[in-house]
Amino acid sequence: MKLIWLGHGSFRLEIADKVLLLDPFLGGNPMLPDEKRAEAIAGATHIFCTHGHGDHLSDVGPVAKELGIPVFGMVELMKYVADKFGVETTGFNKGGTVDIGGVKVTMVNATHSSSTEGPDGPVYLGTESGFIIEGEGRAIYFSGDTDVMADMKIFHDLHEPDIGILCAGGHYTMDMKRAAYAAKTFFDFKTVIPMHYRTFPLLEQNADVLKAGLPGVEVIEPQVLEAIEL
Repeated sequence: MKLIWLGHGSFRLEIADKVLLLDPFLGGNPMLPDEKRAEAIAGATHIFCTHGHGDHLSDVGPVAKELGIPVFGMVELMKYVADKFGVETTGFNKGGTVDIGGVKVTMVNATHSSSTEGPDGPVYLGTESGFIIEGEGRAIYFSGDTDVMADMKIFHDLHEPDIGILCAGGHYTMDMKRAAYAAKTFFDFKTVIPMHYRTFPLLEQNADVLKAGLPGVEVIEPQVLEAIEL
């Protein structure tokens, strides 16, 4: 299994024989050079999107159309993507699981918001979510954008994820201190990977507080396009 950070809240996950793009944010992502775009999406088989904000959604439709691959996410969000880009989508909802052949993805709750800009203001696209991704005998919690929630205990009890990819930049999501609290209070992770940080000055720039708050847990600060093999 390979986890590859594309910067911000975006990942490429190579698991079983699948290549998942999670919230691909390519154009306008200051952490991903334009000349690395092709490398980031090469061989992708599926796209999963947690919510409708531009730093998570903006490249979903174009990449799906370019590669001819399906997109999965919240029902209302997927209708928007299908109608706008003419691509194959599968809408599901919290508590639902899709099986993409050796990899199962369950949509779970998050606490944030989900909208895109329309001509008359925000267009709301269902509600925000996270994902539990299970394959190769491992379970990954991909938080999407969220704050700490008591729901996280349910995710642990039902799925026992050993890997947590957690938003931790603060301002728009939980920060490093809150992410550490969530991880140690509700989960039993072996590995934690922070995301949604370092992109802009407004966000936290390192994971020192997260590391200090999780003794005994391997906290890996990802580097863009450098594979983390688990």
